[in-house]
Amino acid sequence: MTTTVPTAGQAGLERILARAQEICDRETARLLERTPASAALYQRAYRTLPFGVVSSFQKGAPYPIYVSRGKGSHVWDQDGTEYLDYHGGFGAMVAGHAHPRIVEAIHEAASRGTHFAVTTEVGVAFGEEICRRFNLEMIRFANSGTEATMDAIRVARAATGRDVICKIEGSYHGHHDAVMFSIVPNADVMGGRERPAKAPVSRGLVKDAHKYIEVVPFNDAVLLERLFQEKGKEIACLIMEPAMMNIGIVLPDPAYLRRVRELCTQYGVIFIYDEIKTGFTIARGGATERFGVQPDLVCLAKAISGGLPAAAFGGRADLMRLIEQGVSQMGTYNGNPLVAHVGLVMLTEILTPAAYQHFARLGARLVAGCNAAIARYEIPAHTVDLGAKGCVSYRPTPMTTYRDFLETRPELFAASYPWLLNRGIFMTPGDEEQWTLSVQHTDADIDAYIEVFAGFCAELRR
Repeated sequence: MTTTVPTAGQAGLERILARAQEICDRETARLLERTPASAALYQRAYRTLPFGVVSSFQKGAPYPIYVSRGKGSHVWDQDGTEYLDYHGGFGAMVAGHAHPRIVEAIHEAASRGTHFAVTTEVGVAFGEEICRRFNLEMIRFANSGTEATMDAIRVARAATGRDVICKIEGSYHGHHDAVMFSIVPNADVMGGRERPAKAPVSRGLVKDAHKYIEVVPFNDAVLLERLFQEKGKEIACLIMEPAMMNIGIVLPDPAYLRRVRELCTQYGVIFIYDEIKTGFTIARGGATERFGVQPDLVCLAKAISGGLPAAAFGGRADLMRLIEQGVSQMGTYNGNPLVAHVGLVMLTEILTPAAYQHFARLGARLVAGCNAAIARYEIPAHTVDLGAKGCVSYRPTPMTTYRDFLETRPELFAASYPWLLNRGIFMTPGDEEQWTLSVQHTDADIDAYIEVFAGFCAELRR
C-alpha cells in the first residue's frame, strides 16, 4: 500500500532543503563525535578491506557505523550504543537478532556436523517447503542472491538457445557480469525512456557484454511488447523484481505483471522473478503469492534462513531438469545442513501465518504514524507499506518507474539518516533501501520510530 499526502509549494520546498542541509551538517558532526570506536575500527579495517568493509554496499562517509551485536529488535554499535534495528541486514533479519529458536536450531544442526558436501534429508525437506510456498516444481540451492540469479539466467539461456538478457531499468540483480548494467544510473547516462541506455556499473566487465543486455522501464508493458516484437527471438529471459526494491519500493500496476506473463509466454522468453528481497518478507510465498502471477523461475535469498548465507532458485521442472542435461550448477556449500536446518525452522516455525499478521499490523501502524507527521509538517514524501518491508521516500507521490526515483530529494534522506541514528534508530545508509520489520519488533518499537521521525519532520519546519 502506498500513501500520498499534500505538501507545500516551491518556496516551502526550498526552505525545507536549506533546513535539511543545516540538520545534516549538525547531526553528522554529532554522529562522528559519538562513534570514536567505529572510527578506530575503520582505520584498522581500511588497511585490509577495500573501503574498510566486507561488501561495498556497507561503505560509509567518512566511515560506516560498525555493529558489534544484536538481540531481538535491537543492535549495539562498536561504541556500545543501543539502537532499534530497522536496517534488518538489508532485509534478511525478519526473525530479528538471536531469536531463541534460531539459536537453538543452530546448536541442533552444529552438534550433528556443519558440513558434508553431501545432500542431507533436511536439505530435501527445506527445498520441499520452498517449492510448496512458491508453487515451484523443482529447486536448487545456492549461497547468495548473485549466485541464484546467475544460475537462473544460465538455465534460461540453455532452454531458449538465446543469449540476450532483458532487465528493468534501475534494478539490481547481483554483481555478475550479465546484469551489471542500468543499476541506479545517473540522468546523464540514462538515454531516452523508450530505449534506455545500457549503462555499465563496474569496471572489469567483458568489453562487449553490453551486446547481451536489453533494458526496459518498470510498469510499462507497452514498451516491453515493442522490444519483444523487435528482438524477441534474441532474448532468453526477462529478469525483474516484481516490486522494485532498490529505489525505496515501487509497486507494480495491477495489470502489469499479468501482461508481462502473457508477453513472455507469447515470445518464448523465460520469465524470472528476482525475489531476493520480496521473498518471505511480503507474504509467505513472496510476490508470487501476493500478486498472483507465476513466473517460470524464482530467485530467493536474504530472509530465507534466519540470517545465514542461503539462496535458491527454482521453477518449472522442464527448465530445472536442464541441470541434468549439461547446464552447470554447483557449489560446495549449496544446501549446507546447518543452513538447511535453520531455514526449515525459519519457514515452518517462525514465518507462520501469525508472523505475517504481525508484520501487517505493525507496518500499518508505522506508516500511519509517518503519514501523520508528513501531513502535519507538509514534507514532500510518501510511504509504502508491504508486509515486513516499507519505506519513506522523499517524493510527494508514489513512484512507478526508476525515473521517478530521480525526482526524490536525497538531501532530505541525508539529513534524516544521522538524525535517526543519533536518536537510537538504526537504518540502512542509502535512500534506495527500506526498513525491515522482524517478528521481534513490538508496538513500542514502532512508536519509538514514529516519535523520532516526527521530530525530524518538525525540525525541518523550524
